[in-house]
Amino acid sequence: MDSMAKNDNKTREEPLENQLWKAADKLRKNIDAAEYKHIVLGLIFLKYISDAFEGLYQRLQKGEGEYANADPEDRNEYKAENVFFVPEIARWSYLQARARQPEIGKYVDFAMDTIEKENPSLKGVLPKVYARGNLDPTSLGGLIDLVGNIALGDAKVRSADILGHVFEYFLGEFALAEGKKGGQFYTPRSVVQLLVEMLEPYNGRVFDPCCGSGGMFVQSEKFVEDHQGKVNDISIYGQESNQTTWRLCKMNLAIRSIDSSQVKWNNEGSFLNDSHKDLKADYVIANPPFNDSDWSGDLLRKDGRWKYGVPPTGNANYAWIQHFLYYLSPSGQTGFVLAKGSLTSKSSGEGEIRNELVEARLVDLIIIPCSSAAVEISHKAIFF
Repeated sequence: MDSMAKNDNKTREEPLENQLWKAADKLRKNIDAAEYKHIVLGLIFLKYISDAFEGLYQRLQKGEGEYANADPEDRNEYKAENVFFVPEIARWSYLQARARQPEIGKYVDFAMDTIEKENPSLKGVLPKVYARGNLDPTSLGGLIDLVGNIALGDAKVRSADILGHVFEYFLGEFALAEGKKGGQFYTPRSVVQLLVEMLEPYNGRVFDPCCGSGGMFVQSEKFVEDHQGKVNDISIYGQESNQTTWRLCKMNLAIRSIDSSQVKWNNEGSFLNDSHKDLKADYVIANPPFNDSDWSGDLLRKDGRWKYGVPPTGNANYAWIQHFLYYLSPSGQTGFVLAKGSLTSKSSGEGEIRNELVEARLVDLIIIPCSSAAVEISHKAIFF
């Protein structure tokens, strides 16, 4: 077998998402990964909602069975089936036909803006970054062709699953490319899966007060589906202080048809401006910022959440733990990721708070992997 044939076999054996990532990364050129992720993930999201729209559009056009006499351009038909309405100028086929035109960036930005106007739940969510000077039209056209080929032929009926998987894979790759900053919007899937499998959120309210791109919610829904449960038996609540990360989360959830209406953004964050003050959650699953020294602790010295001790102003670790506990229902459980140093720190009263948590018999399990993080499972019941 000649070398060309060997290379061809290697490409075919390589996972689709890996091939796509390499191809997309090649088109990045001089754009930072932090900015590029919004360009690529925005296109994947646009492809998803366009595919979903086109699928329903065709059924409405045929007018068979329950769709008899239906109007495929009636917005209410799509709203009734939780499908985003996509105007003609924002549909993937329209954009792909213009992918090689110099003005393609303006077409895509206008498409994103139009979709937001038609779908209020997406207001302020979609990126409008495609006409910027650092993204040349040729690279953007290549990206559109690349994303357009993700789900073709027989795979098109599974396009939502495929696009959702690619979206998640790309989030992880962008987090790796950004290094330490990537942890602000992405928790490794293996860690999220471990937390969810241990907590087993079959039903109830799932809360993440520092939700990043929404991985905890996605994995919770997957857990229910994998165990033949009903996805509607769990409801999700979240908050994120970084607006661009919140946008990623909203897209990540929408691409899986997960209701994100209770996933809120404000730039003050959970400690100062909690969007879910009255919530009592059955599960709190989170990966908060490690060792955050700028959490406004000096403004919250007398806050009612500090039942086990006032956390130091220079480190939010024990503020996060008590924040999680405060929002649990009487039978609720929480699992979270924390800096390993928090297990031994005694500075500024952290040792005393830790002792109070142990004495209250709240800690069920601590897992210390070969890294700088610890996974803890806590609850208000005794399971020793």
